[in-house]
Amino acid sequence: MVCKNTYIELRRRACRAYTLVEFMMAVSLSLLAASAMASLCYYTARSFTAMANSSDMAMLSRMALDKMSRDIHANCKVTAYATNSITLQDSGSNSTQLVWDSNAATLLCVKGGKTNIYLMQCDSFQFWIYDHTVQSNLLNCCVPAVATNARLVQATWTCSRQIRSQKVSTESVTSTKFALRNY
Repeated sequence: MVCKNTYIELRRRACRAYTLVEFMMAVSLSLLAASAMASLCYYTARSFTAMANSSDMAMLSRMALDKMSRDIHANCKVTAYATNSITLQDSGSNSTQLVWDSNAATLLCVKGGKTNIYLMQCDSFQFWIYDHTVQSNLLNCCVPAVATNARLVQATWTCSRQIRSQKVSTESVTSTKFALRNY
């Protein structure tokens, strides 16, 4: 005759289950790991967005630089100058005007009655003019007394975009000097 003790079998099954304390610890560790993973994903996505914006803004600045270079090199004299706009004239009396609109944050080129946008989301833009006379011991050009004597045009700008509702400067200061070739 075989005798079974059912009480011992029930006890062995009860020992295999999780206790409430073990379950609560497992849940809290899982939540901690999930929150760490979520914050890592958030900051990684933000960094990739910032890098993509930076490369996009750099490409747009290079394109604007190429267009301005072409327009400024094709002209022979400066007819009007302000820190936010410059008017150039070529040998055929055609004028090209580059204007920074601070309200719209855009750089505009007005040429032959057409207006083209060269830069958007441009926070600051400034023109300077120089002649070819070099200052002694500084290796820098002099500022001309009259705008029509200008032979170099310098443009400096900064652009930025909003990343996740925060305005972040994603493009460094761009500055270059252009020479008027046809004078």
